[in-house]
Amino acid sequence: MLPSSSSSSALSPARERQVLLVLMLMGFTNIVDFMIMMPLAPLLTREFGITTAQFGFLVSAYAFAASIASLIMASIADRFDRKHVLLLSYGGLIVGTLGCALAPTYATLVIARIVAGAFGGIQSAIALSIVGDLVPDERRGRAMALVMMSFSLAAVLGVPLSIYVASLGGWHVPFFALSALCSVLFIVAYRLIPVMRRHLIAGAKPISLIQGYAELLRVPNHWWAFLTSALIILSGMMVIPFIAPTRVTNEGLSESQLAYFYLIGGAVTIVTRPYFGRLTDRYYRPHVFYWTALLSIIPILLVTHRLGVSLLWQNMVAALFFIFVSGRFIPFTAMNAAASAPQLRGRMMSFSSAVQNFSTGIAASIGGAMLTTSPSGAILGYEAVGYLSCLLTLMAVAAAYRIRAVS
Repeated sequence: MLPSSSSSSALSPARERQVLLVLMLMGFTNIVDFMIMMPLAPLLTREFGITTAQFGFLVSAYAFAASIASLIMASIADRFDRKHVLLLSYGGLIVGTLGCALAPTYATLVIARIVAGAFGGIQSAIALSIVGDLVPDERRGRAMALVMMSFSLAAVLGVPLSIYVASLGGWHVPFFALSALCSVLFIVAYRLIPVMRRHLIAGAKPISLIQGYAELLRVPNHWWAFLTSALIILSGMMVIPFIAPTRVTNEGLSESQLAYFYLIGGAVTIVTRPYFGRLTDRYYRPHVFYWTALLSIIPILLVTHRLGVSLLWQNMVAALFFIFVSGRFIPFTAMNAAASAPQLRGRMMSFSSAVQNFSTGIAASIGGAMLTTSPSGAILGYEAVGYLSCLLTLMAVAAAYRIRAVS
């Protein structure tokens, strides 16, 4: 059978770029919605009178809800038009974010975070599926780099601005602002993004949840992509959550100086991400991933070892870390999108999103378990976390060479 006649392949270059920009901005709001909880910790613990562990559950609830939702969606994502799934999931994210703004109690805030996480996880996976369907393989690296610029904007603009707004008007305000911005983007996406049904096979009968998983998981190529995805996330996320406390306690940075660490690190990626996208399209993608991943080992070792250097050198370490640790995702994401046939891509990206979210929670737990605090307050064991991260990076490189491009 042939795919249905509805197609997005006739989009002009200008319209294609507009769609990618909208997807990037939607991803920006999604990432800020997740990241903003961590710097709001002092305000929320004081507002609700909760413990550190209870606040930690607020953060993890989002990630695990995203994992479960993505896991369910992995079986059914390819039954529907991509645009409708994107809008439904983004609408759910708006509801969850508005629920956070209006939450009167800790329990209702937890529920709102679960709702936001569930729909946010689906939205991010479907957005990448749209890029895979919309953009030909030879230009997909640059397209992925543009959409993934949302991470850089979140670090440079979204989170600092949200913290500033919260300091002026309270912790509710950033969530109200995000809800309003998401509502505008929802309308723009509805009008701009075309119906996307090329992955649907005419006359195909709906399949069960188990059959959907069976089709997805019987392909060895998918397993290598999932393994690589898990290893990359484990490598990064066992280091990233502990950068801030180690900069303060081990390196002596103040909280205001720490802001520069993230600001500069995020700013440089605005320049380097498009460059990695061009490299991804120009050269053999496993080679681009190989060199980017290998180079990421250098800043991983630097950031996990006590350097005792000035703020200038700390910012240089931040720049290297953000450039290469985040940059390696660009060639891999393009490889991941090409690792499945179009009719399986939605399930592929949703399952990959679930793997990444589960790996995020596991990685933070592993990293935290390896760390101890000395009587002086210094954090010990971060070097060992760095060595393990480097080992997982090398394992990811080995697994990535087994991924084959099929579409």
